[in-house]
Amino acid sequence: MMTANARSWWQDAVIYQIYPRSFADSDDDGVGDLGGVRSRIGYLKALGIDAVWLCPVMRSPMIDHGYDVSDPRDIDPLFGDLADMDALLEEAHAHGLRVLMDLVPNHTSSQHPWFQEALRSGPGSVARARYLFRRGKGADGAEPPNNWASIFGGPAWTRITDPDGSLGEWYLHLFAPEQPDLDWTNPEVLDDLATTMRFWLDRGVDGFRIDVAHGMAKPEGLPDGDPATMRPLYNGDGDARFDHDSVHELHRRLRAVVDEYKDRVLIGEIWVRDPRRFARYVSDGELHLGFNFQLLEAKYEPDEFRTAIDRSLDAVQGTPAPPTWTLSNHDVPREVTRYSPDDIDRGTMRAAATMLLELTLPGVVFLYNGAELGLPNVDDLPEDVLQDPVWERSGHSDRGRDGARIPMPWWGTEPPYGFSGSSTTWLPMPADWTGLSVKAQSADPGSFLTRARHAIRMRHELLRDESPHIEWVPGPGATVVLRRGRVLCMMNMGMEPVAAPEGRLVAASGPLEDGTVPPDTTVWVVP
Repeated sequence: MMTANARSWWQDAVIYQIYPRSFADSDDDGVGDLGGVRSRIGYLKALGIDAVWLCPVMRSPMIDHGYDVSDPRDIDPLFGDLADMDALLEEAHAHGLRVLMDLVPNHTSSQHPWFQEALRSGPGSVARARYLFRRGKGADGAEPPNNWASIFGGPAWTRITDPDGSLGEWYLHLFAPEQPDLDWTNPEVLDDLATTMRFWLDRGVDGFRIDVAHGMAKPEGLPDGDPATMRPLYNGDGDARFDHDSVHELHRRLRAVVDEYKDRVLIGEIWVRDPRRFARYVSDGELHLGFNFQLLEAKYEPDEFRTAIDRSLDAVQGTPAPPTWTLSNHDVPREVTRYSPDDIDRGTMRAAATMLLELTLPGVVFLYNGAELGLPNVDDLPEDVLQDPVWERSGHSDRGRDGARIPMPWWGTEPPYGFSGSSTTWLPMPADWTGLSVKAQSADPGSFLTRARHAIRMRHELLRDESPHIEWVPGPGATVVLRRGRVLCMMNMGMEPVAAPEGRLVAASGPLEDGTVPPDTTVWVVP
């Protein structure tokens, strides 16, 4: 149910995720930056979104492309400086767009002054108490303290060499060794994050997406976990590393900081699939929103989609939070490729159909930059250009996430397609993306981008003030049919055309054929 937050700006927002290094490059070094984002404010406004979420732009050695933060209260020179951030905030706000930033509280960079101090200090020191240093097991502490694996592959522990040259304690890193985990039982750690939050909120940032929001708290004693739950780039329910009960007190403390300001939002990255446990993160006094990945993880099948939608709605039932929906982000393969790895044309149709279904649903929709263009994953990058730490940590068995992070094509007929003035971009761009560029698609009334813009506009016009409830409607063949307010949405996931529903057509993910809805097509009709 909706309670006190029912009219908050984010309740039915469309929020656009920007991976800054891949969006637009203003200084021609081949890497996107804040000036590039600012130069595309007009595009974002025309797309119809309500807010942008920036992946990390704080100071970082960039081992994990910004998710290893060495100074959380400054902008990395790769992206600009604080003046650039202030200018972006001012221009976005002038165009009616909100700006959210990524917070990375689970860990710091190993180059953070705190961790460098911890390395210089001895066991039991105040400096080491900010992190999770432990003595090893076995003779001379030669074995890791427990069996935890890193999300990026390999062990989650690294042993240090003490200042005197002897082998010392181990420190925990759920991600790369260059990303040591903080100890959130230490009040100093929480106080420092509150200072960081106020620093950005005072500058006008409209809220935060909290990275690894379900992983900040660790179980007492750090017991061994079930190896079956600790696969690379995955955590399941029951994973000892995540979703510990004491994390909720931390989120209440963060919420108290945000509540000092008006109309600011906290969004958690929550890879928790049990609806009852997920609901705790968005209960009264905790996070305003939680990323729910049920629909993203669903297979392209009617029953899977209906179940994912029902479970997502159930997860927030009885909380102040609306549901959230996302089909892709910087950590997963793009939906075009995911839905049809061997047939990009079919994958494109399926991605467009699913986006229109998603935009029917109540709550908050997150769009990853490039999803509105129908970009596919790029899975044939040369090995020598791969940069994701997963590639090295997995012993070159997992190519990682770079394929979902290729720079955006804006105009032109060859790389870099207006992304940069440099022909060398941080990840190479395919030679066959000419037809996928913003300029090419803007001139085509039937393009993915044109249909996406129209669908977002129709969502605002027809559904913004509608009930958050949906009604499942029986449909022909392998269809997903639901009604929300005046809008009837039909998605044909089968192999044959089906009769179009009665009513006036107001949106379609692709062309219709003689009064039928073709396979892999979604339509909206109203009475």
